[in-house]
Parts: sequence; C-alpha cells; structure tokens
Amino acid sequence: MRIGKFAESNELSIDTIRHYMDLGLIVPEKQGGQYYFDEKCQSALNELISLKGMGFSLNEIKTIFLFKSLGKLTPYQEDVYYKNFFNNKHKNIEEEICKLSEIKLKLEDKMHELSKVVPRSKNKIGIDIKALDLFACLKCQGELMLTDGNISNNQIIDGKLSCNCGEEYAIKSGIIIVKNPEREEIKYHYDYEFIRDYINVTDTEFLNNIYRGLNWIESKVDFRSFSNKTILELGFGTGVFLRYIYENLPEDCIYIAVDHDINRHNLVKNLLEMADCKRNIIFICSDFLSVPIKRKSIDVLVDYSGTTNYSFKSSDFLLELVDGYVKDKASLLGAYILFKNFSINSLIEEKYRKNFIIKNIKEGILKLKYNSIDDKTSDYLDKGGKYENFFIKGEKIYFYLVNAQR
Repeated sequence: MRIGKFAESNELSIDTIRHYMDLGLIVPEKQGGQYYFDEKCQSALNELISLKGMGFSLNEIKTIFLFKSLGKLTPYQEDVYYKNFFNNKHKNIEEEICKLSEIKLKLEDKMHELSKVVPRSKNKIGIDIKALDLFACLKCQGELMLTDGNISNNQIIDGKLSCNCGEEYAIKSGIIIVKNPEREEIKYHYDYEFIRDYINVTDTEFLNNIYRGLNWIESKVDFRSFSNKTILELGFGTGVFLRYIYENLPEDCIYIAVDHDINRHNLVKNLLEMADCKRNIIFICSDFLSVPIKRKSIDVLVDYSGTTNYSFKSSDFLLELVDGYVKDKASLLGAYILFKNFSINSLIEEKYRKNFIIKNIKEGILKLKYNSIDDKTSDYLDKGGKYENFFIKGEKIYFYLVNAQR
C-alpha cells in the first residue's frame, strides 16, 4: 500500500511515517517514484510502537533494528542480546524512578512549605490625592477637579477628572484612562503566562543584555536624588524597568507610568500591588502625546525603549515631542535599540530608520540640552525571538544606554 493508506491504517500522520523512514526504522520499496509498504514494513512499525511503549527512544530502537538487520544473529544470540538490552533498560528505568521519587519528595516538601505562607494583603495602588495638582486638561491646560470619586486610604480608585471646558478623564481601578481601552487592538494577553512565555521564547543573550542594561542603570543612578521628584516613564510595556527599580524609589517621589495598552497597566499594577513595599505610582493609559499633566512638571524622564517603540511607526524624535512635559533642569534615563546595519529586506521602513542609528539618537539628546554623565553600548545581537522579531537574518542590533542631565 502507499504511504497515505499505510499512515491512515496505523492512525499516524504521513510526517511521522516519513520521520521513521528518515531514521531507517521503516524501509519500504520504491517503485516508479512511489513508496510501497508491505507486511515487512508493518512488522517493523508494530515492533517500533511496542518498544516505544516500553520507554525506548527512537535512537535506541534504531540500534536494535540495525543489530537485527546487520548482525546476522542466530536465534540464540538474538535472545541473549535482547535479554541484556532489556535488562539494561529495566535497570535504567529503575534508577530514573528512584531519582524522580527523590525529586517528587523535594517538590512536596517545597509545596508544603509554600502552603504555609499566608498571602499578604495587596498594597492598593490608586491616584494619590496629593498628586491632583500635577494634572492639567489636554485641551486648555486648565486645572482638573475630581468628581464622583471613590477614595480609599487617600487613593482615588474610581472617578473622573473634569475641566471647566468640558473635558473629562475617567479613573477606573486606579488607572487614569485618556482613551477608550475597548478601541485598542489586543495584540497579546498580558499576564504571568505571557512573561513566562516571553522568557522561554526569547534568545538568552538578548535577555542577558536586558539584564546587564538594568544592572548598569541601577549602578549609575543615585535613586536618593529622586526624593520629592516627579518621574515620567514613556511606554513601560510589561514594567521591566519599573519593577526592577521599584524598591529603590524614594517613598516621597511620584512615578507616572504611561502606556497606551490597558492590559499592560493591569498586569504591572497587579504585580506591584503584591510587592513588600508601596511607592507612589500613577498609571495613565494614553498615547505619549496625550498625557494630562502640567507643562514643565517632570524632573526625571525615563525613556526605556519608549522612543524605540514609537519609532517603528514614526520618523519624529519622541523626546522632542514630549519635551513640554519636562523641566528645564531635569534628568534623562534612556535605553534605545539600535541597528548596526539594515538588510535590503529590513522590516524597518527606510523613512523610520533615522531613530535606530546611534549618531542621530546622541544628536537628538544633545539638541535637547541633555549632557551625558555616563553611557554604554552593548554587544551586537543577531537573534531576538517571538516578541522581538523586528530584525531579520543579516541584521545586527544593540542597546545604547545613557544617564544624562540638563
């Protein structure tokens, strides 16, 4: 019979049969460009399935089959060989069961230990009442007043920020929403599983460079200097930077975390609410250019890949566009993904490549009168992953980190 019928009669896929053929476990005859499977092939497949059921790997089965076909064993020799082979396999399985039993006991001990841990109550994060004077109407820059507020422990959980001109911004579950989240296309479902999946499918060296960058920033910044300061992060994503430096933040600073995706807000907010300490974080769901805060109110600007993400669809330099939020004397913590080279088939359109070149980033920062205190470039990377698929084979990217002041 042909391969399709053979696969169907054994309830296997054609790809599985071809894989067994590639390993030499099934050797059908070829006639006129077609493979034909006879009783000999069926017998080999039956034995293969039987051996797999006893825990033998395909490579081990291949060894057995080769001995049978090439060794020319007498029935007695074959029985002796099989006996040794099965004895060895049985011994290995017993050893593996013993190891797994030990692992199982250790897991059970750890699970018992964790079951005794009493879940701590959440540090509910809302909008601190004392931070209300930071906000301003996007339409007229007028002051915003709280209406219909639900307040708990001086934190605004739900309500509206209203201006005399008629503009309103909703506060839902402690998040200021400038745009309607239902209109946002949901690209990914951001939760704990997403973070685990991101780690599993992203190139290890790419992740190592992210960690080294965070560690570098932490080592270069005196977070005590952020006392009584207002910090703005553009596009916090899954909160990699904020979660890393969260405990370093002074209790009296205000950290404004802006992102356009309400799902990311919910993820990061839930994670921070379970932290052992509480910091004053204001979550604003809006575009970068539509943040309802007063002009010249920001002391520290965090641009941890905000400009990079913005530049995938814009040739404008994001820091220049948001400079109205920032005081004349301020700090900048920046992290940028840059390209060493662009392929002819690059995923970055030519009109958007300007802000992926280090010379232009440095010039843009200097034009805004930020002077670099420290900066760093990473090694080149040629692999990303499922979620970092913005560069292709032949292109190399790297990270540029900067700590600057003006």
